[in-house]
Amino acid sequence: MRIKRLALLAVPALLAFGVILTVGCAARESKTPLPPIIKDVTAKEAFTLTQENRNNPDFVILDVRTPQEFAEGHIAGAINIDFNSPAFSEKIDKLDRGKTYLLHCRSGSRSQATFDMMKKLNFTRIYHMIGGILEWQANGLPTVKDISSIFGNRFWLSCNPLTQTNPALL
Repeated sequence: MRIKRLALLAVPALLAFGVILTVGCAARESKTPLPPIIKDVTAKEAFTLTQENRNNPDFVILDVRTPQEFAEGHIAGAINIDFNSPAFSEKIDKLDRGKTYLLHCRSGSRSQATFDMMKKLNFTRIYHMIGGILEWQANGLPTVKDISSIFGNRFWLSCNPLTQTNPALL
């Protein structure tokens, strides 16, 4: 009789423990996907996005101009993948599809082509800044220059830890 009573108490306790353990692990492992966003934004809207996502590692400012154009001035925190590079498509394909991207170039043409490419590659969170960096600068928004503008892009690539940890950006 004692064993029966003990078993009746132990079974529900073990079941409850199993449910808690399963739910806790599932909550930690699954990341709720963000809703898709594929849209054009103005330079001012892009600036607001950069400010709102300043400390968000899943938000990437992607500048598709040449390294020389990039060195002349770019949005703080941007990464540069040269649209004219023979490996451009391959580099874009290797980017993390779970991240959110803000695309721009000089005037909007190269970034528009990149925007279309990324949609075909099933990226689901893409903002395209219409008018490019020219529109950004026309609105008086801030840009930065890297030391590479003085020493050349090879120096920047060798010193930039982001490019050292992510070969897709080289």
